[in-house]
Amino acid sequence: MSKKHPIISVTGSSGAGTTTVKSTFDQIFRREGIKAVSIEGDAFHRYDRAAMKAELERRKAEGDQTFSHFSYEANELEKLEDVFRKYGETGKGETRHYVHDNAESERYGVPPGEFTGWEAFADGSDLLFYEGLHGAVVNDTVNLAAHADLKIGVVPVINLEWIQKIHRDRASRGYSTEAVTDVILRRMHAYVHCICPQFTETDINFQRVPVVDTSDPFIARWIPTADESLVVIRFKSPRGIDFPYLTSMIHGSWMSRANSIVIPGGKMDLAMQLIFTPMVHRLVHESKRS
Repeated sequence: MSKKHPIISVTGSSGAGTTTVKSTFDQIFRREGIKAVSIEGDAFHRYDRAAMKAELERRKAEGDQTFSHFSYEANELEKLEDVFRKYGETGKGETRHYVHDNAESERYGVPPGEFTGWEAFADGSDLLFYEGLHGAVVNDTVNLAAHADLKIGVVPVINLEWIQKIHRDRASRGYSTEAVTDVILRRMHAYVHCICPQFTETDINFQRVPVVDTSDPFIARWIPTADESLVVIRFKSPRGIDFPYLTSMIHGSWMSRANSIVIPGGKMDLAMQLIFTPMVHRLVHESKRS
């Protein structure tokens, strides 16, 4: 962690909703005049699309059915830690982009499934913002959690997460339900061992819980809406959190534990604005004082 060059890390698995959280932070940064450098977890994958396919086939042939983008070894986590460390020390660093589709290909001039070149961060940023799969990893080789000043987990209940992924991958990537199911099954080992442990490191977790039947996520015709959900917000440390203020500002919310508040799903953006705006201000204020 660095008071002079703060880092915010948003962590969640594919389809969990981290992109929505990034959108909320973008609103905060824009409204409050904060210059943030954003990096994506996908930029730190070890393989491009073709190389990942070849690596998957190689590992399957060797009997490994658990390798996926969730796996530590499928990602350049040492590089990501170096970026976190360097930014915390100097306010400088570099990143690249993984090009997902044709629209991004036109924007970056690189074919889909490949990476752009590494580029240095713009000078004069107030903070670094990360969104991806591994922003709070602690293992035998890296300790990313130690470098982030604010760590946020986005963790829908598992059936809802699967529904969101199935619908997203079918709509945007043309996958069949069976193909997405195969990906989910392959990722389960790494989900348990690489993704879940991060949520004990995060400072705040947002978990969306549907209040409609999601018993069989593989046949769900639509994603439960925000109004069909509740969101459990868990604070690692409730110290300094004004819960009476939050419950008074968010209609329909209540405390479920001493460190947790439950809100209507439609109020998630409002809750994030109320919670994160003062936190971001504090990080930037302390960095400028340093």
